[in-house]
Amino acid sequence: MEENYQEVPNIISGKDLDYLSDMFNWNYGAYKSNYNASNNVSDIELKEMLEKASNLFYQNMTNILNLLNQGGSNE
Repeated sequence: MEENYQEVPNIISGKDLDYLSDMFNWNYGAYKSNYNASNNVSDIELKEMLEKASNLFYQNMTNILNLLNQGGSNE
């Protein structure tokens, strides 16, 4: 049975959690790859680009964790 809400409930569904988990894992994998690569290159410009990408992926992971920490409630 489908319910129509006047306001979106403040919850994280199982499907939402699966998607957030996938997003976190994609960003974590990309973060690790870029971070490790940045430590193994000598070209300064390339190193800076890899570090910038690492920071972006790290920020994405932080945003996902913040969403999860806010959680949801059934109120």
